[in-house]
Amino acid sequence: MLAVSLLLFTLPGRAQTPAGQHYDFTSQPAPGAVALHAKTPPLYSTATGYGFVGQSGALPARAVHTAPIRHEPEGYVITEPAVDPNAATDHYNNFGMVFRVKAAPGAYAIRVRTTTGAADAIVSISGMQTSRLTAPVFWDAAGLMPNHTRMTVAGRDWSYRYVNGREFIDIEIEPRRAGVAVGLSEIVLTPIPPRQRPAATLPAIFTLGDSTVKSYTFDEAPMSGWGQVLDQLFDPGKVRVINYSMGGRSFRSAYAEGRLNDLLLAGSIGDTVMVQFGHNDESTDETRRFGRGSSEAMYEEFIRAVYLPAIRARGMQPVFVTPMSRVNGNQKPGEPYADSFSKRRFPDLMRKLGAELGVPVVDLNARSVAYYNAAGREAITAMVMSIEAGETPGKTNDGSYANGHPANKIDGTHFKEALSKQYARMVATELARLAAQGDPVAAGITSQLSPKVRHALAANDWSAVHPEIANDIVAGSGAYYRNQVEKLIQLGAFTKDTQGNFRPQEAMQAREFAAALALLLRLPAGAVAAPPEGTLTRETMGALLLEAYRARFGTQSLARPAYMTDYNGKTIVPGSPGYDPNLDSGAQGAMYYPLVRWEQLQDTADVSAANAQTLREAYELGLMRSESGIERGRMLNGRTLEPGALVTRAKAAKALYFMWVLAQPPKAENDAR
Repeated sequence: MLAVSLLLFTLPGRAQTPAGQHYDFTSQPAPGAVALHAKTPPLYSTATGYGFVGQSGALPARAVHTAPIRHEPEGYVITEPAVDPNAATDHYNNFGMVFRVKAAPGAYAIRVRTTTGAADAIVSISGMQTSRLTAPVFWDAAGLMPNHTRMTVAGRDWSYRYVNGREFIDIEIEPRRAGVAVGLSEIVLTPIPPRQRPAATLPAIFTLGDSTVKSYTFDEAPMSGWGQVLDQLFDPGKVRVINYSMGGRSFRSAYAEGRLNDLLLAGSIGDTVMVQFGHNDESTDETRRFGRGSSEAMYEEFIRAVYLPAIRARGMQPVFVTPMSRVNGNQKPGEPYADSFSKRRFPDLMRKLGAELGVPVVDLNARSVAYYNAAGREAITAMVMSIEAGETPGKTNDGSYANGHPANKIDGTHFKEALSKQYARMVATELARLAAQGDPVAAGITSQLSPKVRHALAANDWSAVHPEIANDIVAGSGAYYRNQVEKLIQLGAFTKDTQGNFRPQEAMQAREFAAALALLLRLPAGAVAAPPEGTLTRETMGALLLEAYRARFGTQSLARPAYMTDYNGKTIVPGSPGYDPNLDSGAQGAMYYPLVRWEQLQDTADVSAANAQTLREAYELGLMRSESGIERGRMLNGRTLEPGALVTRAKAAKALYFMWVLAQPPKAENDAR
């Protein structure tokens, strides 16, 4: 048999263009191909660099069969008498055959010709999930980043552009059902050279991670990821920041669905790839075929043998980011925060591998724990996804947040924009630390930071970068609505006083509230009548909210925003467009509208006769809710409206933030600044 040469052409920055290969398994092989048509199927050997194997190289490995493989004129064929009973799950195995080819790290255009059509056979490449590669998907929640590297099927030909990180590529042929013959006719691997950056195109920093790095849409507010705000720290004239992150992802799932692959084919030589995984890798489904979890050994192998060689083969620069520690939602007062990775110590592994393999490590894990302890329990709890009734019309996988967190917990894994900005600051600070220690990759990245950020790093003063942060909302009880206050100051609806304070516990002035409401909903002048001078009561606030709502949305029920109508129950089920198994909690969606009916409120008689119907409508639309008896981390409504109570500036910020989100397009990226 003819052995296949794998000579490499090395480009600057360790970019590699591997050699091409062509195998023909038919009785009439194509000229120039390695002809394989012996009666006995060739088994893999390092000497030849090709052959069939008894289990795939996937993590975890998948058992297949070699003994039943037979040769027919159209190629090598196998018929499975029975398949795995886990059909329609992420753990099915229909067995079949795997042909392994020795192949250096790098990109290849792969074409596989099967002996039968796609109705009978499934082709997979090195453990990837074909069902995720053939469907049209977007990598982001807002639908701005389509997958440009889909697997295509034309008759018996399956084609895919694949970036390999290992020393081999597996071509997997799997029957769709028992009793059908499937097999291999031909394999062609054509090298794809690393991409030179087009002229006049800025270099890019790609971020790849899970929900803690993801870019969110307005219907997910106030949840945010540090990858969504990282671009604010860089000079847009020097670099592009492109976020490939998505919730529910891990090293395994981001590889299997082709997310890493598409990123690497989109990038150019010299671009940076910042990778943070660890939270979903903790899932205890590491033995499942398409699970998310990894053992420590699997986590290390994904870094060492899959991700790192593939990134470098494309001439790109890897940077590891250790996953931030989860926040304990039930943290006791005075109890210090500790690293949540106490069982599978993924941050420690990432630090070790970074040092061993020469990869810069941004230690967000250590920075996060230090920040939690410095800021204190009240401030940190306020910035994670601790949601009470009336904070946001957004939703999670379990339903609407409008009545409090539908999972009835303080979610310490996910967080609001106020904390995502702090994580981004920590990432920049870590890069500056590494640059100061002589790391050339970190030095190159920090040179692309904006002048304001470079000054902030030098002076250890971030006030010019984040002028929306008031002095009196960063600690203690004043931090309770920090996220809302920061956003409203950022949008120009509120200002700080001359001392840099917001004064969250002071009574809100009615006219200031009305002006902020009109600005946030982008209403024309006069759309909200100026209320009398003086402090704001809850009754007046309710009337103003309804007036603004009508001016923005009208009075017809059909004109209600989608937050009110589309998130009352599970809206995306398996098989529907946009369904993502990595994000399916299995729960039915919680309601947007108040859980307590108007008739059940205990103090509606205290509402003035002139505003009784107005407040009822505002309440039933969910524009205002009881502030009594509610609790963060609970889906809970109170039974008193307190119409005569004064509204503090903090509570006003809560109501205004709710209305601002309500007026945003639900599926647009929440990137307003």
